[in-house]
Amino acid sequence: MDTRVIQAFYGQGKGKTSAAVGQALREAGEGQHITVIQFLKGKVADEFQVLTRLEPDIQIFRFDQSEVNYCDLSFQEKEEEKQNIRNGFQFAKKVIETGESDVIILDELLGLADLGIVQIEDLKELLRLEGDYKKLIITGSELSEELIPYIDVICEIILRKDNT
Repeated sequence: MDTRVIQAFYGQGKGKTSAAVGQALREAGEGQHITVIQFLKGKVADEFQVLTRLEPDIQIFRFDQSEVNYCDLSFQEKEEEKQNIRNGFQFAKKVIETGESDVIILDELLGLADLGIVQIEDLKELLRLEGDYKKLIITGSELSEELIPYIDVICEIILRKDNT
């Protein structure tokens, strides 16, 4: 690809994953191949479920083995789940390096450093990888200042009101 763009959706508001899904749909409509790797949400997270209908143009991977969100696990369960999540992180690096996808979405990637599953240096290394992709989209609640130089487009999602 001629131009690579790294985009981040982050913040405490709802809608980061939905924004990434919107990007996936737009890119798939343009004939792009999309790989989505979702972290921390358990193996039954359904935000991307509708996208499974678009396989093989959009492929979705989850490495979590738990049925529930990582933060809802006990300490022991978290320790067991960390290796599965790290395997997903390594897979993400391979997808970036191989160039098999035009668009790569790493949902909740930023949370991996927040939770101590990987280090911030690991995230920097991933963002610096020379890959043959058009767009890399990452999401999460917190965006470390250290990552900002590696990201081209940053969108902060802010919750202004929630009456639910």
